Amino acid sequence: MTEVSKYFHNTSESRAAWEGAQEIIPGGVQGNIKYYDPYPLSFASAAGAWLKDVDGHHYVDYLLSFGALILGHGHPVVKKAVTEVWNTFGTSSFGVPYPLELTMVEKIKSLYPSIEHVRFTNSGLEATLLAIRLGMAYTARPLIAKFAGHYHGGHEHVLVSTHSVVSDGTPPRKTAESMGLPDYYVQHTEVLPFNDMEICERILREKQDQIGVVVLEPLQSGYIPARQEFMQRLRDVTKELGMVLLFDEVKTGFRIRLGGAQEFYGVQPDLTALGKVLGGGFPVGAVGGNKDILALASPRKSKVAREVVFHSGTFNGNPISLLAGLRTIEFLQEGGNYEGLLKTTEDLRCNLEDISSSYGLPVRTVGVGSIFNLVFPSEQDEHGAERFDVVAAEKSARHRELRGKLDFLLMEYGVFSKPYNRFSISLAHDAKAIQHTLDAFEKSMSALKKTV
Repeated sequence: MTEVSKYFHNTSESRAAWEGAQEIIPGGVQGNIKYYDPYPLSFASAAGAWLKDVDGHHYVDYLLSFGALILGHGHPVVKKAVTEVWNTFGTSSFGVPYPLELTMVEKIKSLYPSIEHVRFTNSGLEATLLAIRLGMAYTARPLIAKFAGHYHGGHEHVLVSTHSVVSDGTPPRKTAESMGLPDYYVQHTEVLPFNDMEICERILREKQDQIGVVVLEPLQSGYIPARQEFMQRLRDVTKELGMVLLFDEVKTGFRIRLGGAQEFYGVQPDLTALGKVLGGGFPVGAVGGNKDILALASPRKSKVAREVVFHSGTFNGNPISLLAGLRTIEFLQEGGNYEGLLKTTEDLRCNLEDISSSYGLPVRTVGVGSIFNLVFPSEQDEHGAERFDVVAAEKSARHRELRGKLDFLLMEYGVFSKPYNRFSISLAHDAKAIQHTLDAFEKSMSALKKTV
């Protein structure tokens, strides 16, 4: 039986759940990224680092709600925080100011020196949307620039060229990534090549009077690092040209370092978008940065709508999301917890690379902090390419074939991350979960070796 045939055989209840869901849910999923062929697993419960599907199979979870659950599922700290909300505040949403908002802002400011003021949102998408609106208002310029392969949520201005491309020394093509996307947004978005500062700088200088905001994921998809010199030069050029530099740290915030990718690189943006970990497992987003830029959203600025950046939301800064997030961050800061998380990730990566090499199918683990992905390099890269091109490797037929098979084998042996997706680690990934992962990886590589 092939890997996919075994998947059909072992997960009949998930298949039935998905087929039933299609009758009343488009594609059977509540979000396009939640789907993968031939159908997604359906899960019944979770605890710590583990998931249980509707067929009764258990998995070590490396998806972790796309990285949001840095303490794992149902951590006592988060459960206690939710109870504390009811005992302290008596409500899940005030809809008006209350003191916890200030406490959380001060915590964020203490970890991100670039952040002076903060506005909360309910998702990372809303955070990037607000940040771009603020940046464009501040510069009064009509264009934004983003990078090919970088995803900033599903709103119009950034739903352009979100699929990665191999840099060929020319500017990337502009591509609308959805039906219903007005031509205006494609025309008003410049697309830059990641890690290629020569072309970036040329485009930025050519359009310096038009581009108001440059937005990027400091690590593409959360795990492909920017080069240090690229980040520093981008900061210098955008500052020189009067452009707002926006770091989308929804994936990397608190995961690369507690102070995000900007702490790792030592480069401070003008604006930062946060999400995921910030909510401790509950919906959240935040825009932080230069107080003069954030001040444009102040209702005290003007009584004339067109002179104020509009931002609102009933559940912005709600007590459950903020207290769960605050207690999560505090716990990460305690007693070497965060350092332990990074050490667990580093050890796991080394062991996975060692196991794969022992079977003659070496993988590279690519990432920083508590996020990484598995990439099968080309034969040339296996023997030591000077500069390993992650995007080129991931687009190769060899990687797509081997990684696709590996992901279904890992699921068969009890390890889950959405096929081809990055791996996120939590503090719940204890010795038992890690050993189960290594055993499953050993079995998977052994089986994979027999198919190639």
